[in-house]
Amino acid sequence: MPDASLNIWKPTQADLRVAAGKTIPDLLADDLRIVFCGINPSLYSAAVGHHFARPGNRFWPALHLAGLTPRLYSPFEDGSLLSLGYGLTNIASRTTARADELDKAELLAGARRLKRRLRRYRPNAIAFLGIESYRIAFGRKNVAIGEQPERLADTAVWVLPNPSGLNAHYQLKDLAACYAALPRTRAPEGS
Repeated sequence: MPDASLNIWKPTQADLRVAAGKTIPDLLADDLRIVFCGINPSLYSAAVGHHFARPGNRFWPALHLAGLTPRLYSPFEDGSLLSLGYGLTNIASRTTARADELDKAELLAGARRLKRRLRRYRPNAIAFLGIESYRIAFGRKNVAIGEQPERLADTAVWVLPNPSGLNAHYQLKDLAACYAALPRTRAPEGS
């Protein structure tokens, strides 16, 4: 059971088994600066009910080191990002132990869902956290880290390295440098 005084909770193996296939609600609002889009939630994140919660995931430290948050946030504070102008979602909603358990159809369906969400919420930018999942979901062959030439539902598109601890190609300082390049302004009102 969660410890309310610490606002943290470490799930058991049984909790992780029960979390398989569950979803985590998106954290979205109108006119956000950036929506961060993961591949899909981990079992750990689904068990605790918070985005990027798995120990070893470097999303929260990368945000802080990039200067996007005023301090290091905990995954248990993910809802606080909305007040900073940031949202959270995933390409696929189904939780898995590893992202490679998703099939192409789930990623394609997730891409269609994301386009609808972007039209609805109209963020300034979306930052996909994982290059290969972005390539598959949106049918792009030549994708490099950084801002993409195309827009998605009139939203600027960025592709950034996956912050998972399993991504050995990028150290934390490298992730932070990539994340620091993201735009800092809000979407223009009435656009």
